[in-house]
Amino acid sequence: MRKNLEIPQGKRTPLYRFFEILPGLISYGAIILLFILSWLDPVLGSVYLFIIIASTLVKAVSVAYRTVQGYEVLKRAERVDWRKRMEDLEHPHAAYERLRDDDNHSYHFSVHLENLKLMAAMNKEYPNPAKTIHAVIMTAYDEGEEVLGPSIEAVKNTTFPNDRIIFILAYEARGGEAMENTAKKLASKYQNTFKDFLIVKHPANLPGEVIGKGPNLAYAGEQLAKYVEGERLPIEDIIVTSLDSDNRMAPKYLDSVAYEFITHPNRQHLSYQPVSLFMNNIWDAPAPTRIIAVSNSFFNVISTMRPHALRNFASHSQPLQALKAMNFWSKRTIVEDGHQFWRSLFFFNGDYSVLPIRIPIYQDAVIDETLWKTIKAQFVQVRRWYYGASDVAYVGTKLFIRRDRRLVPFWQLFPKFWRLLDGHVTLAILAPIVAFGGWVPMIMNMSSRAMVAYNVPNIVSVVETFASIGLIVSILVSLKMLPKRPAKYRKGKGLLMVLQWVLMPITSILYQSLAAFYAQTRLMLGLYMEKFDVTRKFVKK
Repeated sequence: MRKNLEIPQGKRTPLYRFFEILPGLISYGAIILLFILSWLDPVLGSVYLFIIIASTLVKAVSVAYRTVQGYEVLKRAERVDWRKRMEDLEHPHAAYERLRDDDNHSYHFSVHLENLKLMAAMNKEYPNPAKTIHAVIMTAYDEGEEVLGPSIEAVKNTTFPNDRIIFILAYEARGGEAMENTAKKLASKYQNTFKDFLIVKHPANLPGEVIGKGPNLAYAGEQLAKYVEGERLPIEDIIVTSLDSDNRMAPKYLDSVAYEFITHPNRQHLSYQPVSLFMNNIWDAPAPTRIIAVSNSFFNVISTMRPHALRNFASHSQPLQALKAMNFWSKRTIVEDGHQFWRSLFFFNGDYSVLPIRIPIYQDAVIDETLWKTIKAQFVQVRRWYYGASDVAYVGTKLFIRRDRRLVPFWQLFPKFWRLLDGHVTLAILAPIVAFGGWVPMIMNMSSRAMVAYNVPNIVSVVETFASIGLIVSILVSLKMLPKRPAKYRKGKGLLMVLQWVLMPITSILYQSLAAFYAQTRLMLGLYMEKFDVTRKFVKK
């Protein structure tokens, strides 16, 4: 059966339009329902509210636990000598004999022993660790060397051998002459650093493409595949990592990915997801964007502890052979990273998953020249992320069709679809309901003097107090995750890193709820976001 993996352009089918409308319909409906139930009967409104608030309390406790657990796992994974473990894979039998009686309690050590044992028995039925190649594609629009240089240096300084790294700088023709000159300058500077340093210019206005990162990334992937074929390199042994211009991978990231790639038999049906931490410039960012950056870092730490729900986000790695087979990334969406999960899942008929890599790739918090420009740029970024609600229609139309046309079995896909839909609805409704919902039963029943309505705000306040325990835990972990304070800042800056969290209710409504409603409303009205609004990478001097 021929697989149609593409997002429709132009007029959608009635079923597709239904699923595009669905997230916004439920989100607006959930808010309206609180008012209707409270108007009909304050008890009904209060019960409805308590259900939502209680789920918030449960999630807050879970977030606190997963944050601490995830942070500890990250620290343990970062302490592992992944380069040494890669060398062990080259001679698995000898390494197993040497290590099997070792009383080692480091991260993944028992799994490492089991991998060595299995590989020794398989007798070379796995990729040669000494010939595995990484291809790193970094996309750029109009960023200068002050942004791109440190990101390239981070790849250069990994523990993986540079002579087995192909670096591709994929830049936009729309970036103009300055971008092209920067690309050529960097190519000259790093030509002898890696196995090869390629620059690929993505032409503007190609048919069937949105204006965004996805088309640039896919075009670079196509050029990489041609290069690999021309150089007669083994495509099955090449792993591709996509990076944004501000992404700086931790030194052990490439070795960790290569290790997992080699030791998993189903390697071509996996993608490898690092933990994205928005910490590069966290000390320079203003308080509102610091909160967003740290909160999103927490979300990514928590996600790595829930592999069954993990999806591609921002930077990720995937085998070149698999990418070429599915025609790389989508050219029709501005959220190509999250969409790549669904694209891969359908291409492999459900035999696909995302493997967590507990090594970080560091990214920038949003900063622009002025506070107002920064606040605006942050909203532009999160509304683009939350346009991932567009995948509800992409997945829903492939779920609710005839059995003989489904690419993934119904009961395998339905829980994933439900989590996708629930996640986007929760993003929209949770903050305003928690902040203001407690007053609705009372306001809608001013004349009835219903006792339950007047007590709701007090009860909600008590529940929120318990839920704040999760926030306190998150604050403590955030202080441990922070990079070292730059010398240009006084010690009092550390106190601001704690006090900033009083802004959490405001940022949740502005940058979570409103941004989610914005994206969902655009989908409801058919006003599709087909241009990737680049978040400026401003370097504070």
